[in-house]
Amino acid sequence: MTGNASEGAQASVRYIVDDVQAAIDFYTTHLGFTVLNAFPPAFADVVRGPLRLLLSGPASSGARATPADVAGVGRNRIHLVVDDLEAERERLRRAGVALRGDIVSGPGGRQLLLADPAGNLVELFTPAGHR
Repeated sequence: MTGNASEGAQASVRYIVDDVQAAIDFYTTHLGFTVLNAFPPAFADVVRGPLRLLLSGPASSGARATPADVAGVGRNRIHLVVDDLEAERERLRRAGVALRGDIVSGPGGRQLLLADPAGNLVELFTPAGHR
C-alpha cells in the first residue's frame, strides 16, 4: 500500500451521521474539535490534535458507498484522552449530553462512553495512574 501516511501526521476516521450540522455543533461545542471544512448537509471535517473526523451525511459519497447491511452504528468509537474523567462527565451532563453508562475502570485506565447526535460512540479515557 502506498500513500502519504506521514503527511500532516493525522489519522482520519469517517463517521456516518444523519445531521452534519448537529454533528459539527456536538464535536466543536462539547469535545474541543475545530472545523476544517463544512458543507452541510452533505459533509464536514473537524480536527482535534492528530485526529481528523470526517462527518458524512446521507447525501455524501462516503455514506452512499456504505453497503446497506453495515450502514448502522457499530461498536467502533473514537478514543479521546482526558485529564479528569469526573470533571468531563459533570461538564457534559450539565450541557445535556447523553452519556452511555457510567465510568468503567480496568487495568489500563478508566473510560466513559457518550454518543454523538447520530449515535456514534465516543470514548473519553483517563490512563491508569491518573485520577
